[in-house]
Amino acid sequence: MLLTSLDAATRDAAAVTIGEQSLSRAELLSAATALTSALPAEHPVAVYAEPTLDTVVAVTACLLAGAPVVPVPPDSGSAELRHILSDAAVECWAGPAHPESDLPVIPARGHAGGGAVLPPADDAVAMILYTSGTTGAPKGVNLSHRALAAGIDAVADAWQWSADDTVVHGLPLFHLHGLVLGVLGSLRIGSRVVHTVKPRPERYAAVPGTMYFGVPTVWSRIAADDDAARALSGARLLVSGSAPLPTPVFHRITELTGHAPIERYGMSETMITLSTRAVGDRRPGSVGQPVLGVQTRLRTEDGQGVPDDGESIGRLQVRGPMLFDSYLNRPEATAESWTDDGWFITGDVATRDMQGFHRIVGRESVDLIKSGGYRVGAGEVETALLAHPAVREVAVVGQADADLGQRIVAYVVTDDTDRAQLGGRLIEFVTGTLSHHKRPRDVIFLDELPRNAMGKVQKKLLGS
Repeated sequence: MLLTSLDAATRDAAAVTIGEQSLSRAELLSAATALTSALPAEHPVAVYAEPTLDTVVAVTACLLAGAPVVPVPPDSGSAELRHILSDAAVECWAGPAHPESDLPVIPARGHAGGGAVLPPADDAVAMILYTSGTTGAPKGVNLSHRALAAGIDAVADAWQWSADDTVVHGLPLFHLHGLVLGVLGSLRIGSRVVHTVKPRPERYAAVPGTMYFGVPTVWSRIAADDDAARALSGARLLVSGSAPLPTPVFHRITELTGHAPIERYGMSETMITLSTRAVGDRRPGSVGQPVLGVQTRLRTEDGQGVPDDGESIGRLQVRGPMLFDSYLNRPEATAESWTDDGWFITGDVATRDMQGFHRIVGRESVDLIKSGGYRVGAGEVETALLAHPAVREVAVVGQADADLGQRIVAYVVTDDTDRAQLGGRLIEFVTGTLSHHKRPRDVIFLDELPRNAMGKVQKKLLGS
């Protein structure tokens, strides 16, 4: 059973806190079990995934009842909302509905009774997570109870996560990081979880925890707030994911808190497959080694192996027990995502060294730049630019060029007011740090980079 710790000895202690409200395990189990009797058996149920206790009760009830839960982002536009609800054939909402939906609503709490719940089959679909839809309509990712349990257990092994921990985060509850790891991980392992509603530095600092989860945007803001950062010095682990953590932020967080951040890598389709460990080496820019049960390999464009030298770039492929079963209603997309010998094609490019440490270069479609006959990883150029004191944020992309094939273009956020001169200085700075062919040909200044709810830069919007 996925949520084994709901029957743990600590049932009377606060298990989940969101803002100022809390539920013990006993209260959560009682409310969720009562709700299960009102849910449609084995039919997908939507949850309006705001950071509330009703969301946690609704998700828990769906998992107990064997009804695939479909977390819906609260900021979904009308077209995205219609697509998700129709694609998943959702019959109702558990808890509050999205304001633009007229599907029936089953309140999350207030139901009477609720007897014993038969655990769903391990291979049954537990959750349908929708991708960000950067290459078309969002795809529904079918994750089984077995996959969720295996993914959480593998991370717990890597991070030495136990019932003694208190997890603190303010991440969205419609995504892998905030919902599956932050909430379901805590419920499975038996630890406590405190959701700060908003991922603000002062809110993280106000909660005594042992593990703090954040995306790079959150950690960048904490790194800029000395008092908030120092307040986290009593933690055991500071975990960053969903996008690369800039090296200067890694070093600043380490300096202020005394803890080098844990970086990890995963996708909706795979959960977490790579991570640095609670005990062992933590390197800026590295997402570590395969977690329990995971194997990885790097392949060239023609399917050949890539040397484990920490420099050679290859297409990252993974396999393990926490991977998804299929894309909902997308058999062709599912087939295209797997090799003939059973490896999932992540779409990311990476390097790997002799110790098995991986560095993610980025998405093959936008972060592998082919310029003048060279293959350049956008992340390497971004790291070089972030070392310049005038650069606050940066995104590097390849744009079509008649001569080079692609030209390297850097989009920079800066507080420097002398932008006319800064662009040339930044190009020279990269030239002095990296190979000449890796320098940006253009530097474009923005007030902010386009990001999604998880803090990932939306590179396809740059230059459009």
